[in-house]
Amino acid sequence: MTVVGSSGWTEFFSDGPLADRFALFLADPAAVVAPTVVILEICRVIRRERSEEDATAAVARMQRTSVADLDQFLALTAADLGLRHRLSMADPIGYATAVCHGAGGVTTDTDFEALRGATVFRRT
Repeated sequence: MTVVGSSGWTEFFSDGPLADRFALFLADPAAVVAPTVVILEICRVIRRERSEEDATAAVARMQRTSVADLDQFLALTAADLGLRHRLSMADPIGYATAVCHGAGGVTTDTDFEALRGATVFRRT
């Protein structure tokens, strides 16, 4: 199982320079866990930068994964991990989702470089 961060989904949906790397992780939706906060972020960004139709298509694609709702346990785990690793609000939710699901994580966010189970692809 893998949690793909917002930056990875953005690269994938925008056909960015790292899209092919993230496409490898997204090829099997059954092996992907999508935190609801990531769905929120992607929907908001695509609506703002492209269109409502593109956002709807992106969300539909993300919903084929295992969607992880933000419940109380995950929120409290995220709060602990966020404080421990000095992460901003959305980042610890994604990391806690990975930890709670025994999943790895992939992102371009360098804040995750020192975190166990995280793979960070650097933009050049």
